[in-house]
Amino acid sequence: MGEGSGSGDGGAAAERHVAVLYSTEDEWAAHLVPFVRAAFDRNEQVRYFADATDARLVIRTLAEHGVDADSAVRRGQLVVTTAAQTYLTGARFDPDAMIGLWRDAVDTAVRQGYGNLRVIGEMSWGARRITDAQRLLEYELRIHHEVFEQLPLTAWCFYDPRLMPSEALDVLAGAHLTSKGAAPRSHERRRLTVTPLADRPGFRLSGSAGYESRRATTAASAALAASTAKDLSLDLSGLDHLDIAALTDIAHAARRRAAKTPLRLVGAPPALRRMLELFPELGADLQEAGR
Repeated sequence: MGEGSGSGDGGAAAERHVAVLYSTEDEWAAHLVPFVRAAFDRNEQVRYFADATDARLVIRTLAEHGVDADSAVRRGQLVVTTAAQTYLTGARFDPDAMIGLWRDAVDTAVRQGYGNLRVIGEMSWGARRITDAQRLLEYELRIHHEVFEQLPLTAWCFYDPRLMPSEALDVLAGAHLTSKGAAPRSHERRRLTVTPLADRPGFRLSGSAGYESRRATTAASAALAASTAKDLSLDLSGLDHLDIAALTDIAHAARRRAAKTPLRLVGAPPALRRMLELFPELGADLQEAGR
């Protein structure tokens, strides 16, 4: 594997997995062009996974800004494909299959003599009625530790606020430690956000984990259950509210973990401790930090 593989550097991973928000074609181009130009300057391969954008527009826009995209396509340094051929193979979304695709794509780029792989993926398909599209948040959370801390990969997730509900955009953009472009439109204070921890395997919950945020809680729990990290932490210090259903989801996820080690709870609010006193069976696979 190329340089940086297996580094476990959460800070570097945060800089390579980026949410990019844009609302006009000019804003889209302003992110696209320097990303591709930098890759070519460094002898890196670029893959663009188009969804709402016509693949021909990608090539034409690069050419209009002085990037020789046609030659790059001919020599294989630039590959423009679609979300249907990558994220949605089999007309459904499978996070595990996509994580495997990243490993294969990086190996292929390195074998072809490129120093790194850079990818832009349009994520507007996440707002459509696609089988298992609701697992997109689980995927965005998992790949920080399972992909970007392990592989020499840089990927920008392109989100167009015109094509995605603001509440979904808030949560998905919040799953990245780095973002570019305009902030999401919705700023509801109590909405739950879930973010990977930069310094160790795990996630941070902020806001309200109640009925209105059940989808986010379910996605976070799925990411917890899928993690193979031996030491996994869940930072709850930013929570305003946690209901019994959310706690149950977290407890069940901890029980399903392949590592079979307790899930460490950091900054657990007093309300959670009271719930665990009432329902001690939920705490079997949870361990409060410092206790």
